[in-house]
Amino acid sequence: MTALDPDLVLRGYAAGIFPMAESRDAADLFWVEPRERAIIPPARFHLSRSLARTLRSGRFAVTANHDFAGVIEGCADRPETWINRPIEDAMLALHARGHAHSVEVWQGERLAGGIYGVALGRAFFGESMFSRATDASKVALAALVARLKAGGFTLLDCQFITDHLASLGAVTVSRDSYVGLLSEALRSEARFDALDELLVSAGASGISGAEGKLITQLLGQTS
Repeated sequence: MTALDPDLVLRGYAAGIFPMAESRDAADLFWVEPRERAIIPPARFHLSRSLARTLRSGRFAVTANHDFAGVIEGCADRPETWINRPIEDAMLALHARGHAHSVEVWQGERLAGGIYGVALGRAFFGESMFSRATDASKVALAALVARLKAGGFTLLDCQFITDHLASLGAVTVSRDSYVGLLSEALRSEARFDALDELLVSAGASGISGAEGKLITQLLGQTS
């Protein structure tokens, strides 16, 4: 398989395109630019009352950048995946350089779910998420959005719309509208680790009651 240059991946994201492969074992990949793009404006994330209760319950622990490789492996561990080895290797390299990030959801020592993506400027390109327990992927996405809001991100790119994402606040925008939002987001910087300082100030660790309360506060009102 041909290696994928991490710098090429970053240039692709900045231009509004992203890489995919036909399968886990595919030797080649292709670049995608959807006519309609799914995004979640961080301020419009839909936090249901049931998800807020789950966040505050202590049922899960949440970390960031604790097991990036494990999250990619979990996302690729399905019958059909677009994550081949060159894409995985490029993402691991971007993570080592501080551009790619993950949010992990734990049940005890078991990785129950997670999400990963790439940060550029004030844009975060969500690549994939997985779940091995009920609500684990919802918790991962909620924790990610809270982190993006705390860090000053303005754009969460979800690539393609699904019913699941729509229920959480995702909307579709045209290619031209997406390019405008992306261009604006790339003009300044955001911080993926800003939430960590808030958690330390709150004395929170894992998705304890304190951290869950902070995340639900950051995500706004529930319905």
